[in-house]
Amino acid sequence: MSKIPFERPVINKVQAGVADKFGMHAGFKTIPYIDGVPVKDIIRQNGSPCYVISEKIIRDTYKKAMTAFQTRYPKVQFAWSYKTNYLNAVCKVFHQEGSWAEVVSGFEYAKAIANGVPGNKIIFNGPDKSNEDLTLAIANGSYIHIDHFDELYTLIELTAQLGQKAKVAIRVNMDTGIYPRWDRFGFNFENGEAWSALNKIMVAENLDLMGLHTHIGTYITTPNAYAVATSKLSDLAVRIERKYNYHLKYIDLGGGFASKNTLKGAYLPGTDTCPTFDDYAEAITTALNDSDIQYEHMPTLFLESGRALIDDAGFLLGSVLANKRLADGRRSTIVDIGVNMLFTSFWYEHEIVPAQITQNDTEDTTIYGPLCMNIDVIRAAIQFPVMNKGDHVVINRIGAYNMTQWMQFISYRPKVVLIDMEGKTHVIRENETHETMNALDVVPGHLAEFDL
Repeated sequence: MSKIPFERPVINKVQAGVADKFGMHAGFKTIPYIDGVPVKDIIRQNGSPCYVISEKIIRDTYKKAMTAFQTRYPKVQFAWSYKTNYLNAVCKVFHQEGSWAEVVSGFEYAKAIANGVPGNKIIFNGPDKSNEDLTLAIANGSYIHIDHFDELYTLIELTAQLGQKAKVAIRVNMDTGIYPRWDRFGFNFENGEAWSALNKIMVAENLDLMGLHTHIGTYITTPNAYAVATSKLSDLAVRIERKYNYHLKYIDLGGGFASKNTLKGAYLPGTDTCPTFDDYAEAITTALNDSDIQYEHMPTLFLESGRALIDDAGFLLGSVLANKRLADGRRSTIVDIGVNMLFTSFWYEHEIVPAQITQNDTEDTTIYGPLCMNIDVIRAAIQFPVMNKGDHVVINRIGAYNMTQWMQFISYRPKVVLIDMEGKTHVIRENETHETMNALDVVPGHLAEFDL
């Protein structure tokens, strides 16, 4: 008798509702409009699939986050995380709201400069900064967050050659009680590496130490971890005060705030478990106010939140291509949205809903994308109503990372549409075409012709 293969158990929450004569069922949510604009009109004008960004939701979310921190601490500055969504129109909305730019590559730095961000309002993070990148950042007066000793020594050499000072901070990694611990970036707090780096900077002739930075992880649902991080950075600031009689200008807590998306494997939805901006703000500002930093020299609090500020503002619209039964009898629905357009589907159970009224009866369904690869699964199992070919669907909370980590694969990447504060639509990124896809290809002469 052969051994029965192990199957990982799966827990599904029971969706209980009010019983009618047919039994228990729950009404199904639909999203027929986004900021008052019909989904069907957006698809008709721009094609399917199509990304949509709500300017109103961006601005409302930003104001909510800023209020949470400014009501608890007098000096707060947000810096928009370009890697989260670097479409120019999106970045400029945040800059209009007063956010600086936070970048992690020469490419992103160039985008920030081209978007009109002054060099002295750019935070330059990341482990890969070329000498050319650093030279430009020094000249522009940007804040360079040093990631490792090799970068520190390079900066000492460059500033000596240029005869210019550089405004720097260090990134610090630490144990905040969460797992996994992010220790591949920056200098470690517990083993003394961060303190050693700070001492080297303080005696370097052309390096001006401006602040301390940490980014403890991503999708952090425990606000207390930020309190621990704040306390440890504050301790370093106090040590610098005591040894050098020097006062730091800022402490940067990075980002990592969770959005309301639901992580794969989670039993409860993210809307129930995600901390609020007030929760994060209370933890961080309390730790900062309770620190031993001298009151008259309290640093500016920098924040680089990306996901929590943009996720809710993003929508991905698509259409049903087909329905079919799988070998085990389960129903599957195929839509024109693939994982190449929804990269975050690998770690989120995204909410996908019809864009039109449907029947209330649902069935356990697998929703696939159109790609010719077996991993193209938008939802492995979801209670979903029966939909017809051509019906529209909406996936919400996709504003973070899906427009920077998207891949051109099998099909062209679609348009991105912005709905402004007055409900007007604007194409802020055109769809790819045959011409744009071939623009960078170069064919050697001996391959130009063939005869089949």
